[in-house]
Amino acid sequence: MKRLTIFILTNIAAVATLTLVAHIVCALMGVDMRKIAGDGGLVPLAVFALLLGFGGAMISLMLSKTVVKLSMKCTTIDGTEGPAERWLVSTVKDLAKRAGIKTPEVAIYPGEANAFATGARKDAALVAVSTGIIEQMEAGELKAVLAHEISHVANGDMVTMCLTQGVVNTFVIFFSYILASVASGLLDGKQSNRNRRGGGNIFMYRMFAQLFQFVLGLFAMIVLMWYSRKREYAADAGSAKLLGNPLPMIAALKRLGNLKPGILPESIKAFGIAGGMSSLFASHPSIEERIAALQNMPPGDYMSIS
Repeated sequence: MKRLTIFILTNIAAVATLTLVAHIVCALMGVDMRKIAGDGGLVPLAVFALLLGFGGAMISLMLSKTVVKLSMKCTTIDGTEGPAERWLVSTVKDLAKRAGIKTPEVAIYPGEANAFATGARKDAALVAVSTGIIEQMEAGELKAVLAHEISHVANGDMVTMCLTQGVVNTFVIFFSYILASVASGLLDGKQSNRNRRGGGNIFMYRMFAQLFQFVLGLFAMIVLMWYSRKREYAADAGSAKLLGNPLPMIAALKRLGNLKPGILPESIKAFGIAGGMSSLFASHPSIEERIAALQNMPPGDYMSIS
């Protein structure tokens, strides 16, 4: 319940902030928000879509660490808590040094087997592991998982995923308003564009806009999840490179295949170690596909770092 409340409040704050900024920008440009896809023209609509599309993604990225720490009940550790915590912190520190990044914050959270990385910058990231994965994995397997998450950070996957989300969101918003304008116009072809936007048909126009955002959003999700799966392959390969051997990551994946994966929030699901079933909407490839990709890695691709 706490996680859901934080998620809802964060999104309400993001939408409220973006709406306010959008009104300010449109006011400065002399554009009536009610006519953003009509009399205002395509340029204001493009600015509006860009603002909302990238704005939401950027706010989500900037708040990711704070929101995740609260929603996942993460406890940040520094290694003084005990032997297990000391091993985790020292391992992350060593892997971060190999990857050429600043050591991320390390945290533990209660839950089934999973791990994730998040953060707006490479040198200000967070790597978190669940109590379930600590308890059920051997040291070599857990080290491979940590290397996978460090690879996400080193590759800048959080930022690139945010930018990809922003681009996709922008296109969805832009074309949903265009299609809504066309659809509402077809229903009332005798009225002028001005009357449609300013009269009783405004409600239908808004309904069409929401409908098209939902439909186009489904196609956008397919693109985003395809990109997420590509980054999972890259993070697996990164783990093999950091360890100089793909076998620990293969062992970790085999172990994960026999464990119940922990559920992660949507905002960081793409950066977890475990995902769901393979499909167009899956953030992760199947365990079998990931293992096959590691087994097919040429030795020269993972022996550069030892």
